[in-house]
Amino acid sequence: MSGEDHGLTDLLAARRAKLERLREAGIEPFPHDFDGVEQIAAVLAEHAGLAADEQTDRAHRVAGRIAARRTAGRAGAFIDLIDRSGRIQLYARVDELGDEGFELLLSLDLGDLIGADGVAIRTRSGELSLRVTSVTLLAKSLRPPPDHYHGLSDVETRFRRRELDLIANEQTRSLFITRARIISAVRRVLDEDGFIEVETPILQPLYGGAAARPFLTHHNALDRSLYLRIATELYLKRCIVGGLERVYELGKDFRNEGLSPKHNPEFTMVEWYQAYADYEDAAVRLEAVVGAAAASVPAPAVDFSAPWRRITLRDAIREQTGIDVIAARERSALLGAIESAGLAIETAGRSWAGLVDDLLSSCVEPTLQAPTFIFDYPVELSPFAKRHRSEEGLAERWEAYAGGIEIANAFSELNDPDEQRARFVAQREAAAAGDEEAQPFDEAFLAALEQGMPPTAGVGLGIDRLVMLLCGRQSIREVVLFPAMRDT
Repeated sequence: MSGEDHGLTDLLAARRAKLERLREAGIEPFPHDFDGVEQIAAVLAEHAGLAADEQTDRAHRVAGRIAARRTAGRAGAFIDLIDRSGRIQLYARVDELGDEGFELLLSLDLGDLIGADGVAIRTRSGELSLRVTSVTLLAKSLRPPPDHYHGLSDVETRFRRRELDLIANEQTRSLFITRARIISAVRRVLDEDGFIEVETPILQPLYGGAAARPFLTHHNALDRSLYLRIATELYLKRCIVGGLERVYELGKDFRNEGLSPKHNPEFTMVEWYQAYADYEDAAVRLEAVVGAAAASVPAPAVDFSAPWRRITLRDAIREQTGIDVIAARERSALLGAIESAGLAIETAGRSWAGLVDDLLSSCVEPTLQAPTFIFDYPVELSPFAKRHRSEEGLAERWEAYAGGIEIANAFSELNDPDEQRARFVAQREAAAAGDEEAQPFDEAFLAALEQGMPPTAGVGLGIDRLVMLLCGRQSIREVVLFPAMRDT
């Protein structure tokens, strides 16, 4: 056993011994509740104007985790207490708590959870504090917290043991509070615009709505294989068929693909669908939704002010590579253009549409730092989008980018069931040729379209990536509480 391990073993044993002494003394180390708690930030705000060395008779009850402790002579102690909202100093004296209460307080460890009653004062040094009148142990911590001075900086540990990251790092707590506000803002703007939030199946007999490989599971009671959804699109469009007209779902999708700073197999998306609208309307609404999310962040790292830049896929690729992908509409012509341009793109086995997608992702996407819409994609890359009303071979689809990553995708939704059937046939042929991300043939969705779906605009917005950008983070794992990790 290493010296470091031996030291931890001794610490764990000492905390266990304290736990037993508390029980022997008749003190419950894990009580059921502690009613009437105020947030620390509210207490600090109420007394922000209190002068140094001034006292009040205003009583407060707070609770949280012990972050630091200092003695103040034989008869006093200072405790730093933290909760979700902030930190406050507790000032404890033996003449207020009595000998037993004061001894209990001094016996507590860093990381223990306590509740405290006290009155607000400001010390001579100017720190707002509570002069404690009673202390209650709420949970005995049997493990030491992360190092007080160095915090928790190891990235792998921060992600695997996120609870320790939240304890040790105020920035992490603030990040996930901000994430919650962003999600609330997204919901609020959609609700106010007349959208209905719905819930569709996570376990699906057939996956679809995105180009991705699914996770497969088994339903024991039904004795059938089911997929974890890769998107909510097809079920939401069935809601449009049913007459709900404006619907959205904010939840988890699952794609059995690689890990990267931009990808987590389990991720949060919001998709919304609006009847009687097209992809131009969808772009304006995305600007409004993201603008509302940005307004919920005190200092967003990206300026999402509308209007965002708009450029066609054709012009975006030509701008960065000099290649006109529409003029080079055949695979052989595009291969020659890529070779002539000296681009390091893997071309073996890639179709014309696949090469266009590769040019976008490798040559254009990294340059799109300011919020940008890329409009009008090849039909081959857009199996659920309507054909462009004026450009042959293109679909009414856009993707939105910022910070060099894609954040949203939208269509004027294809509502012609016969054309959708033909697209499914093409996707089935692609799957037979080895495309693992081709769309499966969904007869139930076709039956829904045959009932009649109105002209509809649909949008999918990645919440995790949006939080990354607004909060200035470089990896999706930073903004997901418990990201997928490889085995140690």
